Amino acid sequence: MRLRLPEERPAEPPTGYKIAHPVLSHDGTRAGFTGVSLGAALPYGVLADASCVYGLRHRAPHRRCDCGFHCVHERAAAEALLCTAEHRTAALLEVSVLGAYIRFEQGFRYARQRVRVATVGPCACGAVAAALADAGWGRPGRRALAPSCAGCVHGRTSVSLASFARLAGDGLRVVAGSVGTPQPTGTDGLGVAELAAEAALLQARLDWFQTQLARFGEAGPDGGRQG
Repeated sequence: MRLRLPEERPAEPPTGYKIAHPVLSHDGTRAGFTGVSLGAALPYGVLADASCVYGLRHRAPHRRCDCGFHCVHERAAAEALLCTAEHRTAALLEVSVLGAYIRFEQGFRYARQRVRVATVGPCACGAVAAALADAGWGRPGRRALAPSCAGCVHGRTSVSLASFARLAGDGLRVVAGSVGTPQPTGTDGLGVAELAAEAALLQARLDWFQTQLARFGEAGPDGGRQG
């Protein structure tokens, strides 16, 4: 007799948690995420369908395969994954589990997902992140991004948290601050930490722009110093 898994028909999509690295397309027009383990070579968008990472033609998730998106039930379990060195710059994602799924003791393996909220940790210097900047590695056509404060962005390719959310689309919210600490939210949907980070990034870029203008003024329009 063939055993069948019990079926669930929830009134609303289940919520799960996972970690992933933010990525930006090489032309800077699209944003998304790439996983940290199985399927890490396949970046995905905010709303995405899973496929078999082994190239098999069955639908994900298949009972006899490891394919499909993966997430855990508890936020704390996902946060714990951020402790390892290779995952320190990853973002914590809150997702809606869509389509067919297989429930396990600690999480889901499923066919489709919507990323609702991405929480990014602090900059490597410890300051609240104002942007997501080039992390120095990536996938074909995608740059991996890491949290950065305004002072540490320097000349790296970067996008503000609001810009990343806009490029990713589909209603994604990107939250800055300490992972595990809920951020107060204003009436426009941006948290206090997000607004402060945006202001800090704008100020840093203005300071850089003014420095370049000052250097240009010292050199003069013909390249010689004025005096």
